[in-house]
Amino acid sequence: MLVSVIVPCYNEEQVIVETNRHLVAALRALAATDFEIIYVDDGSSDATVDRLREIQNVDQHVRVVRLSRNFGHQLAVSAGLEHAAGDAVVIIDADLQDPPDVIPEMVARWRDGYTPNHEQWHRQ
Repeated sequence: MLVSVIVPCYNEEQVIVETNRHLVAALRALAATDFEIIYVDDGSSDATVDRLREIQNVDQHVRVVRLSRNFGHQLAVSAGLEHAAGDAVVIIDADLQDPPDVIPEMVARWRDGYTPNHEQWHRQ
């Protein structure tokens, strides 16, 4: 089983390395599951794409999609979906507003046939 995580990014150079660290830690906790992380750079004007390429160069789980300009969050998500190969897809913000540590529980419940309500997974 493959889980794809799509991370739209726009000017995230300050947080993206830490985000990747948290994501990889959470995804490695998935039992009997492989994963890919698809970062979609939505036309960032800072060094986000440079940080993403550095991450990609050392981790075969990471792929980077670079949009030619800023198209907005929804189109960045759509671009990520086009490149995702997973049996399940998780979309998460680059700034860690959504905690990556809930992904293993979400995947476990999904395997059991449960369809979560988005609000249930949002931490207060």
